[in-house]
Amino acid sequence: MSRKSLVLLVVTTLTLSLALAVSMSFAEADKGPAEITLNDGGKKPATFPHAAHQGKEGVTCGTCHHHQDESGAAVACMDDTLDKIAKCDTCHNADFPNEKLRTWKDIGHGLCKDCHTKMKDQGAPTKCGACHIKKAE
Repeated sequence: MSRKSLVLLVVTTLTLSLALAVSMSFAEADKGPAEITLNDGGKKPATFPHAAHQGKEGVTCGTCHHHQDESGAAVACMDDTLDKIAKCDTCHNADFPNEKLRTWKDIGHGLCKDCHTKMKDQGAPTKCGACHIKKAE
């Protein structure tokens, strides 16, 4: 292999490696907003620190996010299937069969409170005011 061919091979390899690293960093960074306000029209919306929950032990995108397969069963979304998620209230609304999963309040009090209760010894907040932050008037 000539020196010119070797230099071209090295430059091409480095360029492709850099392009791959940059694209992976963009994919890693795009995991949704850092903070989300969950509000179904009630008086006390909840503030959800979305970024703070990412990467926590035992928490994956599929812990909260899911989509329906062809049979209508819920399938946990992972990083490569997040594009399949519809807006939550597409399904979770007054017509949803499970009464305990019809509103943000129902879902939050079911999923979030349950997890926080289990994780309280690890510092998960369990008081209402930790999520339902009072706004300064």
